[in-house]
Amino acid sequence: MAHPVRISGVLSPVVTPFKRDFTPDAARFVRHCKWLLAHGCSGLAIFGTNSEANSMSVAEKIELLEALVAAGVPAKSLMPGTGHCAITDSVALTRRAVELGCAGVLMLPPFYYKGVSDEGLYRNFAEVIERVASNRLQLYLYHIPPVSQVGISLALIDRLLGRYPGIVAGVKDSSGDWSNTKAMLDAFAARGFDVFAGSEVFLLDNMRSGGKGCITATGNVNPGPIDRVYREWQSANADDLQAGITATRKIVQKVPMIPALKAIVAHYAKDPHWRTVRPPLTELAHDQEAGLIRDLEASGFAMPGIAN
Repeated sequence: MAHPVRISGVLSPVVTPFKRDFTPDAARFVRHCKWLLAHGCSGLAIFGTNSEANSMSVAEKIELLEALVAAGVPAKSLMPGTGHCAITDSVALTRRAVELGCAGVLMLPPFYYKGVSDEGLYRNFAEVIERVASNRLQLYLYHIPPVSQVGISLALIDRLLGRYPGIVAGVKDSSGDWSNTKAMLDAFAARGFDVFAGSEVFLLDNMRSGGKGCITATGNVNPGPIDRVYREWQSANADDLQAGITATRKIVQKVPMIPALKAIVAHYAKDPHWRTVRPPLTELAHDQEAGLIRDLEASGFAMPGIAN
């Protein structure tokens, strides 16, 4: 059986709406996912960092994933995060994603134990791949050492690619270090390993070096302009377009990112329920949100169609 067609472009780690009792709100989730796909996102990296995924159970994630597909969101546009500390959890969610026909899965390393060896990480990823046992699996590694404190080395990528070519499909590099992303591109792009920048700040550089796009938090609120950089990276005004999306990113990240994204959606969608975050996170303070919206509006920021 042939491997699925690979996804590329701008992907959003979709923020997860919660009801007042902190249960996931599937209806709002579906609406936001459809808005993202209609306004610039090529795909949806649901259950990512900015999705509050590690505050959710496997059962909750599967329910939301199934709700998206049932509502007509194409499975080929989905790259759910399926990495957990427990191998059995990673296998269960990964297997369901493959069964539904998702474009791929984005997999964190098991992040609770620190200082583990590449051998241990290799065994973890290999065990998930072997247990899922599907040629349709497209596994993207998730390198985010500022949060996970467990990195994915070039040597580990090389070993996984050698053992599972075609299944180990790529990486999201959220190291925040362009030199690391460039090293991944230089070492593995020619071997069919797709590199996504973890922030749109590096999107233009990533495209110019053979990357496949970005998987970025602010794709939740600014997908159109980010997608334009992806589409027009070879144009004469690409640097100006990149400067624009970088400026928006700088505004948003002045305050905690997850509640900031939800506050922006709440404001522009005229839907205050979007502000809810699941503990231990807390919403932005009133002055933080007011300053964020003021700065965005002063920059000409907009979310067309979000309130419909």
